[in-house]
Amino acid sequence: MHLHRQRPTRWVAVLAAFCAVAAGCAQMPSRPATTAPSVAGAAMPSAPPAHPDARSHAIDPVHSRIAIAVDHAGFSKAIGTVSGTTGTLQLVPGSWEGAHVEARIPLSRLDFGDEAWNRAIAARGLLDTGRHPEAVFRSTRIEPLDAGRARIHGELTLQGMTRDVVLEAVRNAERRYPLPPFRHTVGFSATTTLSRAEFGSTAWSSLVGDAVEVRIELEAAR
Repeated sequence: MHLHRQRPTRWVAVLAAFCAVAAGCAQMPSRPATTAPSVAGAAMPSAPPAHPDARSHAIDPVHSRIAIAVDHAGFSKAIGTVSGTTGTLQLVPGSWEGAHVEARIPLSRLDFGDEAWNRAIAARGLLDTGRHPEAVFRSTRIEPLDAGRARIHGELTLQGMTRDVVLEAVRNAERRYPLPPFRHTVGFSATTTLSRAEFGSTAWSSLVGDAVEVRIELEAAR
């Protein structure tokens, strides 16, 4: 699935940027982190009217995961994942019409496979997950491309800042889950690539790449 580059993904951008900066800092002398300006009290977008045929699905926090990758000094790509996302998905069976998603992403669970690295990322100078433990995404519009693909337009709030987001999404499957309790389940994949500089993160540009690759895998059931 290919990137739609109209608007980069705010919350993953900040995650990947700060994580990548932390990777560079782990190899360099301490210096203040650079963060994007804060916009306090940003209003959350209102949800579109519910479609009369839409069914409510709960996002599965176990089978939903977000992965990010960013270049580290040209040697490799640092990869981190977030699990535990919760929220609701309104969906008309077999259609994109009236679809709406609201998701809460637990930034405190971001994992790069190393405890010291994770603590550095969670610190106040970076993601500050002690005060801002989650990000919130709400869709505002679905742009169907065909029966299985769509662009999901929405807004994401992270650390009091709200930005537009566009995701390229694929509807993988929609059917009864094969194991008890046999719940009706839908599955999606989504990707994007973004520029961390667009979100005010330019520290360690000689070590940390600007392009951030994002992959989302999501399941929801009713």
